[in-house]
Amino acid sequence: MKPVVSIIMGSTSDLPIMEKAAQFFEDMEIPFEMNALSAHRTPEAVEQFAKDAYARGIQVIIAAAGMAAHLPGVIASMTTLPVIGVPINSSLEGMDALLAMVQMPPGVPVATVGINGALNAAILALQIISVNDEQLQQKLVDYKAGLKNKITKANEELAAIKYKFKTN
Repeated sequence: MKPVVSIIMGSTSDLPIMEKAAQFFEDMEIPFEMNALSAHRTPEAVEQFAKDAYARGIQVIIAAAGMAAHLPGVIASMTTLPVIGVPINSSLEGMDALLAMVQMPPGVPVATVGINGALNAAILALQIISVNDEQLQQKLVDYKAGLKNKITKANEELAAIKYKFKTN
């Protein structure tokens, strides 16, 4: 089994956030890999990873980083693959990481999700790789139907709660 998505984090301190992406891929049966790479501490390894990713069959890269958050942009500068950035709330409530990711120069895009938004990054990655794959598209349809069902159930539960002045 070869990975089609790569989850990269600046350090394993990001793992509690990035596990949401890993669990989504596990649930969807999408082969993925997870690695820690640092734009500042292991720049040569980041370069090697970025330059080899396409040849290894990676279709989308999810890169998480906090603070200066250079990792997604550095990777995006060295590959033509889509890179999805996950800003991690490690300082300044994650705003520093968010702004570092969304303020990329022209020609080096990093699709960026919300702070600690690993699950949305995984969903977006699956949307990207499923464009020409009906089976993966169906998995997304089913997943989104499950989201709808959760809200329907929540409203049924809320309807059962009684208050003197509650009108529904």
